Amino acid sequence: MEWTITSFRTRVDEGSTAPTELDPCMRALWYGRCGAWEASHDLVNEIDTELGSWIHAWLHRVEGDISNAAYWYKRAGESVRTGELEAEWEELVAAAIAQLPT
Repeated sequence: MEWTITSFRTRVDEGSTAPTELDPCMRALWYGRCGAWEASHDLVNEIDTELGSWIHAWLHRVEGDISNAAYWYKRAGESVRTGELEAEWEELVAAAIAQLPT
């Protein structure tokens, strides 16, 4: 399937389970949006990339642990974010889609 931010958000918001064939970053973002923080965090703990670290930072923002988020933003090479969590989630989805093989 060719994903867009809109199609991905729609599938997640339908409440369906994350497809197992999804890229780990996409699955982490799926679970993060669904409120399955632990499942998302478990996945990003295994993703040793800048995008994985950025997702990790976002998750700690969701959790309210800003100092831990700052650590993960630094590892991701990103500035610490303070804007809307939803807008950042969309940025993350766009970045994850961009890294998918074509």
